[in-house]
Amino acid sequence: METLRAATSGPAVIFLAGGGAVGRDYWNVHRKAAELATSVIYDRAGTGDGAPAELPRTSTEVTDELRGLLRDAAIDGPYVLVGHSLGGLYARHYAIRFPAEVAGLLLLDPAHEDYNAYMPQELRERWEGFDAAEAAAAFENLPDGVVQLYRGLFAQELAGWPAEVREPLIDYHVSPHGLKAGFQEASNVEQLYAEVRAAGPLPDVPLLVLSSTKVDPFKEVVSQGIPEALLQEEIDAKFRLYTDFANSVPRGEIRSVEAGHVTIHLRGEQAVRDAIADLLTSNQPTAGGEVRHESR
Repeated sequence: METLRAATSGPAVIFLAGGGAVGRDYWNVHRKAAELATSVIYDRAGTGDGAPAELPRTSTEVTDELRGLLRDAAIDGPYVLVGHSLGGLYARHYAIRFPAEVAGLLLLDPAHEDYNAYMPQELRERWEGFDAAEAAAAFENLPDGVVQLYRGLFAQELAGWPAEVREPLIDYHVSPHGLKAGFQEASNVEQLYAEVRAAGPLPDVPLLVLSSTKVDPFKEVVSQGIPEALLQEEIDAKFRLYTDFANSVPRGEIRSVEAGHVTIHLRGEQAVRDAIADLLTSNQPTAGGEVRHESR
């Protein structure tokens, strides 16, 4: 766990990484958040530098772990939780389980149990043929060309980062362990969805959802063979889902960001900082799911 303690008082900002990501992936926005409040990044057990653990785990285990880490570090709530992708699902579950400890939620392209239901049928049919266990096993012996492709993509996105942060992070992402951990952690996603659905509704806390609107190079690599028009349909359907989600709570708002799913916090750094600032101040999201467009 890395904590940057700001001189200002108020809620601490806690980043929950996406599946396959680790705390240091949010190094840039972690430092932006630290201009405004105490900011925390960490690695979940079984990923990055987190404690050893068998994957996958339940969302209850993940949220209990985070709560324990924050208490051990003497970081008091309530918190602004910033969850990306799978981390967004965990952030929601934390808020449902411990509502008094959450001051606001910022969800970046969050995993959601109704995601597939909003998608075009053709895309759902393509996904049904995906075998996550087979894909995870394949990462044990990736061809060097694939490793170098991913290394180049990360190097391009993190070009402006200090080498001491960038290089170990890239090494982790192209390692068999890092790649496999990402697949393993999300391999029980349907069970995670059921767990969060059964936990009940979100408490009345400010909610901001940032929705990516672009196909970035990472998406292009994993979407080879899928027509561009179908990828755009996915983006549009995702935005409809997040709009309905934001409308389902009293203080929900959605904003679009000109970035891809993987790069939303990299190419949308300013949008993330602005959203955190809004949640930390009295300028709370308006009721009714207002749509506001943000770009890099």
